[in-house]
Amino acid sequence: MPMSFHHASESLRISEIFYSLQGETSRVGLPTVFVRLTGCPLRCSYCDTAYAFNGGSSMTLQAIMDEVRRYPTRYVTVTGGEPLAQKNCLPLLRALCDAGYQVSLETGGALDVSAVDERVMRVVDIKTPASGEQEKNLWSNLALLNAHDEIKFVLCDEADYTWAKQVLSEHALADKCAVLFSPAQGQLSATGLADWILRDQLPVRMQLQLHKILWGNVAGR
Repeated sequence: MPMSFHHASESLRISEIFYSLQGETSRVGLPTVFVRLTGCPLRCSYCDTAYAFNGGSSMTLQAIMDEVRRYPTRYVTVTGGEPLAQKNCLPLLRALCDAGYQVSLETGGALDVSAVDERVMRVVDIKTPASGEQEKNLWSNLALLNAHDEIKFVLCDEADYTWAKQVLSEHALADKCAVLFSPAQGQLSATGLADWILRDQLPVRMQLQLHKILWGNVAGR
């Protein structure tokens, strides 16, 4: 398959590329290739991919595309770390779309998503108070989202839930796109979160991380 970008020799620092089931979002359960980029400007309290903050190896865009093609799926997720912290993430996303993949981007919500290819499903976190990174939320991103994007809250406690419920209402988030509420593993009862969502009749999707249910905290899953 021909390359669709002009600078295939340009590189990204990659933590890992692996094949697994999508554990979150509306594509949960689908066999997916994950391209995890190294580096992140945030330090969320519940982060489960701190190993991607540093290290990794430099790969050209051509080499990344070649690796992705090894796996028999049309779904690719570009994640991190924070993938948008590397400028060559944008041509990678574009090339994946041009190659016919259904592409999602997992971003922490602190960096501008306006230049992301419009074909990409942007999964944008909104950082809660307990994450320790609430002040980094780039609220202007919300106006850029459309119906095929998704917004995610990872909730650590009841105060986070109350805060997220207020943000949901004030910004009419459910009118923009799907909104996902997840309990931070080991910090918030999944059953308790489910009960609150039902009690308050919130227009959100609750999600658990399928990959952790299946495999635990295994890196590269």
